[in-house]
Amino acid sequence: MKVYVSADIEGVTNVTHWDEADLRKQEFQASREQMTAEVAAACEGALEAGATEIWVKDAHDTARNLIAARLPQAARLIRGWSGHPFMMGQELDASFLGIVLVGYHARAASAASPLAHTLTSAFTQMTFNGQPVSEFLIQAYLGCYLKVPVIFISGDKGVCDEATQFNPQIETVAVKEGIGNSTLNLHPELARTKIRAGVAKALKTDPARCLNPLPDHFAVELQCREAAKAYHDSFFPGAGLKDALTVQFEADDYFEVLRFLLFVA
Repeated sequence: MKVYVSADIEGVTNVTHWDEADLRKQEFQASREQMTAEVAAACEGALEAGATEIWVKDAHDTARNLIAARLPQAARLIRGWSGHPFMMGQELDASFLGIVLVGYHARAASAASPLAHTLTSAFTQMTFNGQPVSEFLIQAYLGCYLKVPVIFISGDKGVCDEATQFNPQIETVAVKEGIGNSTLNLHPELARTKIRAGVAKALKTDPARCLNPLPDHFAVELQCREAAKAYHDSFFPGAGLKDALTVQFEADDYFEVLRFLLFVA
């Protein structure tokens, strides 16, 4: 059994301020350790359920956050960014049974987290076919594209609620809740315990239950914080400006959507 884990940091318990998610800041070390602990717990849950191979993508910022020595030996860690359009799902393919998301967070234009964003703070909102987009949804559609479903997610309550709306069979563990510019958090060890149990439970049932149909067409809109960014991004082949702050792009092939996002994010 081969399992894929994609890990972010803004949805890790107790991470509340941008300084805690920035490796250049002193406060980052505690966040890094808890991110590692939550990913290790996810790996332990997968091993408990019978996984024989686990690939982990460090998917936050520099992609050099996880402490490799604290992960189980069965885990293979992908650090840094290759430049492939799969981005937070780099090296994912049809050989994996399911996708586990750890430390994910609420989307841009959401009030569910003080750290809410989608890919970059340069976008105030992103939509696919009129639906607001989170990093969860980008990965979930990648899973649908490859027929490898997201089966588990941990993070803030906002993204967990979104995952349940997308497919109620996805196992979720909300380790915190955003309230204005604050967060209400689980104890770090309790978060680990819940993540381990949740991943094990998710893998002990048929992953296909979490697989949604992929839309036949994607109409993408990016609302940018600055007009200069929108103008720049509108020159990607097939893209254009809807207004001074909004870039539009359309494609039938989801890979082309990911290629677009790679170059504008």
